[in-house]
Amino acid sequence: MLSRSNWIILGLAVLVAGVGGWLQHASQRARVPAGVHVTQPGERAPDLALLGLDGREHRLPEYRGRRVLLNFWASWCGPCLQEMPALTRAQANVGEQGPIVIGIAMDDPERVRAFLAQHAVNYPILLGRLDHPSTSLRLGNVGEVLPYSVLLDPNGRVLNTRRGPLDDAELKAWLAPTAP
Repeated sequence: MLSRSNWIILGLAVLVAGVGGWLQHASQRARVPAGVHVTQPGERAPDLALLGLDGREHRLPEYRGRRVLLNFWASWCGPCLQEMPALTRAQANVGEQGPIVIGIAMDDPERVRAFLAQHAVNYPILLGRLDHPSTSLRLGNVGEVLPYSVLLDPNGRVLNTRRGPLDDAELKAWLAPTAP
């Protein structure tokens, strides 16, 4: 049984944790400029137009009808680079008509090209917008932490998001025929 002083300490700890969580949430929301909509799970992803490394414009609705895993990365991001072989394996396992992994580089285009010349991937790479609001922020990455992944259903709605690298098991679940 806890003594009265232990109950008080426990109560204060819970209160401090709650206030800390609220402050963290509030500080993240403060990073979103007025008038910018941050897509939430269940909402349709915005109709983004992003350049491919070939210079062509690609729009997210082009991929409707398939599940899409958007993976935000940069050539300077160690965890992003560690995650890329798992993304390549995952894309190889789903086939041409299955879900598609799309890498969105939040980086300088020349650095991206140089990196990919040394480390080939089997999925498309598009160039995210770095200016504010960034592409990743618009898709829910309020902290703008990399890597960041977004899973879209065949209708373009956000099913799931993840800050940090996806491991093989998570990728398998996200890209399975009945993904969450």
